[in-house]
Amino acid sequence: MFSLRETKLPGCFEVQPRIFDDDRGRFVKVFHQDEFLRLGLETNFKEEYYSHSRKGVIRGMHFQLPPSDHVKLVYCVQGDVQDVVLDLRKGSPTYGLADTIKLTAEQGNYLYIPKGLAHGFCTTSAVATLVYKVSTVYDLQHDSGVLWDSFGVEWPTLEPVISSRDTSFKSLSEFASPFLYE
Repeated sequence: MFSLRETKLPGCFEVQPRIFDDDRGRFVKVFHQDEFLRLGLETNFKEEYYSHSRKGVIRGMHFQLPPSDHVKLVYCVQGDVQDVVLDLRKGSPTYGLADTIKLTAEQGNYLYIPKGLAHGFCTTSAVATLVYKVSTVYDLQHDSGVLWDSFGVEWPTLEPVISSRDTSFKSLSEFASPFLYE
């Protein structure tokens, strides 16, 4: 039902669901509890939301701190983005390393992001809509991030559009991570 490809970061997967295209359009099943359980993935999602961004917008690098840290499913239902995940788990063989994955509405692929990874993206099409499914409810007091340009990723825009919030985060080298690799 789902094809998994582990990214460079342990526990983080690019998922390719089965896509059904016909003369009516498209049908994509993004989540199936029994299949996720069979694969050893989180199935208890508490909240879902989406963002709509124009070309060149960078959102990130976001996460929630313990005890509100969460697993995320992220997929693009319009346009395309360069998605970025950054390992913040102490003891991880990939601590401080990032991976980039192109998510597109056309391809229908998505990311399964475990706890302890920061997430962000840059819109590479005229507009893009990203849907997020998370395993904990948003908690303002535990909401955090790492500065988007502090860990060596080449973003696909020369004129990034970034919120003041996202430019105020600490750099990766200044961030004291509470996350542990298990």
